[in-house]
Amino acid sequence: MKKIWQLWIAAALVAFLLTACGQEETAPVKETTPVETGTPEAEEEVAAFPVTMTDMTDNEITLEEAPKAIVSMIPSNTEILFGLDLGEKVVAVSDYDNYPKETETLEKIGGQEFNVEKIISLNPDLVLAHESGLGMGEAGLQQLRDAGLKVFVVKTAANFEEVYETMITIGQATGATAEAEEMVQTMKDEVAAIQEKASSVETKKSVFIEVSPAPDIYTAGNNTFMNEMLKLINADNIAADQEGWIKMDPEEIVKRNPDVILTTYGSYMPDAADQVLAREGFGAVTAVENKEVFNVNEDTTSRSGPRLSQGLLEMAKAIYPEVFSE
Repeated sequence: MKKIWQLWIAAALVAFLLTACGQEETAPVKETTPVETGTPEAEEEVAAFPVTMTDMTDNEITLEEAPKAIVSMIPSNTEILFGLDLGEKVVAVSDYDNYPKETETLEKIGGQEFNVEKIISLNPDLVLAHESGLGMGEAGLQQLRDAGLKVFVVKTAANFEEVYETMITIGQATGATAEAEEMVQTMKDEVAAIQEKASSVETKKSVFIEVSPAPDIYTAGNNTFMNEMLKLINADNIAADQEGWIKMDPEEIVKRNPDVILTTYGSYMPDAADQVLAREGFGAVTAVENKEVFNVNEDTTSRSGPRLSQGLLEMAKAIYPEVFSE
């Protein structure tokens, strides 16, 4: 598996199943006295720091100034940083990072089993970790803290609102609050436009999202991005009565008889849709009978970053081409 969510689901599914989906609250920014600098922009930047923040592990960090060197340990954090125009400050990323193109030339620090020594050697001002990596990486993160590094663990977001909160939080930590607010507003506008178009759907379709192939077929249940995305585009998730990322038996999928099946692993299995269409016992499934089986980009439909609205539109076009054909 070459992409982050195929590798991540195989290695970190248990962590996702155990992840709480409550809303994240960030610590308020400390008030400071602006220093006379001559320009309003400079005064605003000075006033934003120092900032004290508490991450989802209850670990508190204080940043005296905007970080100049950042290590990002998961692609979603990286995409947010580049979206905030902070790419020049990112000095290292995970082995799974593939967007934007600039990540190809950055130092790689590993995946869930990351290289502690390399991260320390880079002497970053901020290490942006992620809740999904805590199961295997908690000890390594503590080593980074013991070495004096500022480590902030970003909460796993289960819906768009929590993605927006993550963006604002990363904006606070990096001195890019205004840019983060603009990014959030852009996404909200894009999502609202898609949702408005989906409101014209007259007959809702039932959908099964297959995030890993047979024999171990996993799907997205309630309290996942993909479930919310289906709601936003006026579609029904046949696994919505389950919680989180779950394994579903083929017989149960057939029984629930989805109108549409979406796969998310075509990047490493180009014939993913064809395999579902030819799967034994699936011949009577409506999606198979009508050849309504499509692959969608796993990065844009799974990563809790600024491209999530693109993934939402791709799903909408696959499920309701008659509505989203323009």
